[in-house]
Amino acid sequence: MIRSRILKAVLIIFAAAAAPAEELAQEPAARPLRSTIRVTGEATVSTNPDQAEINIGVVTQAATGQAAASQNAQKQDAVLAELRKMMGAAADIKTISYSLSPNYRYPKEGGQPSITGYTATNIVQVKTGNLTQVGKIIDVVTQSGANTIQSLRFKLKDEQVVRAQALGEAAIKARGKADALASALGLKILRVLQIEEAGVATPMPINTRAYMAEANAAVSTPVEPGTIEVHATITLTVEIAQ
Repeated sequence: MIRSRILKAVLIIFAAAAAPAEELAQEPAARPLRSTIRVTGEATVSTNPDQAEINIGVVTQAATGQAAASQNAQKQDAVLAELRKMMGAAADIKTISYSLSPNYRYPKEGGQPSITGYTATNIVQVKTGNLTQVGKIIDVVTQSGANTIQSLRFKLKDEQVVRAQALGEAAIKARGKADALASALGLKILRVLQIEEAGVATPMPINTRAYMAEANAAVSTPVEPGTIEVHATITLTVEIAQ
């Protein structure tokens, strides 16, 4: 009787010890770690701009705010009239900023500043797809009353085609690097695991120059649109094996 009880107890202990091992054996095997390499490809595509944006302004000063605003309106109306005469009724022109602010004189000895007058500023943006017009536009507006060219920017109407080209070339270069590394190490690429776009640089004009012309200048303002560069970066992670 005693031996029977001892045998039964031993069997229970062995069963308890074996249970976790059996459960572990039934669990799926852990997935092996992948061998990968990570490479980056960069590409720059140069192209000619097909659109120009010119920010043109009229700045006036007067003793009162009303006078400054009134003078500004008259001069800007004259500028816009000449622009539309040159570019047609469908000219792409819009107001992008307007301000009317007091001018102060600050006493050397300190104390409260005094208002000496007011300044009105009206900035309009002109867009054109005819880049040969840019110099003439600057001449026309300066001769008709504009006294500031705030900025001149050359750009692309549709950047997507050039962006796609830059991304495609960057991806090809990245894959070429991965192939070269794998080949040098006696490995082969099984598949691409991840593609990362680090970003496409905002197109910026290069070699762009614009010169202000005097109102009575005999020659037109020379403008060189230059080219635009679009830069893209692609990073690939690929799985490799012997």
